[in-house]
Amino acid sequence: MEERRKSRGTDLQSRLLVKRIDSGKPEEVGVEVKNVSKKGMDFYCDEILDIGAVYEAYFTIWTKEIIHAFIEIIRIEKVVDTYEYGGLFIGIPEIDLQKN
Repeated sequence: MEERRKSRGTDLQSRLLVKRIDSGKPEEVGVEVKNVSKKGMDFYCDEILDIGAVYEAYFTIWTKEIIHAFIEIIRIEKVVDTYEYGGLFIGIPEIDLQKN
């Protein structure tokens, strides 16, 4: 796949819990982070998430700090027995953007 991101990403060995903010039930889904940049992140998840949906997320960066963000799902791709997602940060403090 051709690289289309404007910000270079960083591989991150971490886990991420995401919770959809526009649904009535607070369901948490665990994912594995593949890559994080200033604009967004790529991650793997066994669950089907909705394109265009916004999820609240907490993830750990390389410094072991926890970042709180809101992510809009913009891409989904089936990969063997899981899904690869692309998400844009739509709500993350500027100070946290400078950390990754």
